[in-house]
Amino acid sequence: MAILTSLQIGKIAPLGAQGVPSGIVKRPVAGPVALRGHQLNGDETADLTVHGGPDKAVYAYSADHYPVWASDRPEHAARLIPGAFGENLTIAGLVEDDLCIGDIHQIGTARLQICQPRQPCFKFGLLFGDATMPKALVRSGRSGWYYRVVQEGEMQAGDSVTLIERPHPALAFPRMVSIVNFGDATRDEVEQMAGADGLAIWLQRRAQAALDEAGAA
Repeated sequence: MAILTSLQIGKIAPLGAQGVPSGIVKRPVAGPVALRGHQLNGDETADLTVHGGPDKAVYAYSADHYPVWASDRPEHAARLIPGAFGENLTIAGLVEDDLCIGDIHQIGTARLQICQPRQPCFKFGLLFGDATMPKALVRSGRSGWYYRVVQEGEMQAGDSVTLIERPHPALAFPRMVSIVNFGDATRDEVEQMAGADGLAIWLQRRAQAALDEAGAA
């Protein structure tokens, strides 16, 4: 059974020596937290052009990856606690290999849909004080996943994470991680992506544009 082991929110604050505004630093919250609109209550996003919004409403990361990262990057082991990857939800018993695009999960009274993997920006490097971490996250495939909100509600640490619906079983999440990062989609995958209403809108549009271009050639 998958369990929400920790829930984190973050306020906009200066990050790194440059003092870049960011909400990536997340801290655990005890008790229920409301999920309304496209955000957890109390969570903040600094740059809405690349973060937040309906297709990046809530970011989840697997608790199962933390020991692996501690082994891979022992220099960061001390800071590898829930929220260290900037995630809102730290979930045990669930990894990317268990997921498909469009999966709908019940967590507490809320329902959320997996819509895309994370692509780390430079702020992730600032968070760790290590500019190599964004590329390390990409190479690892341990991207974490973004949810969109299907049903508002409340959730808290200790809630189970239950698969309610899987509309796109052919769109395995690890393949989407690879496609987003390396652009290696097959024609069949591009066609599936263009018609997958559970996928992030920008990825649907990119897939449709590729099909239109191929048809015009």
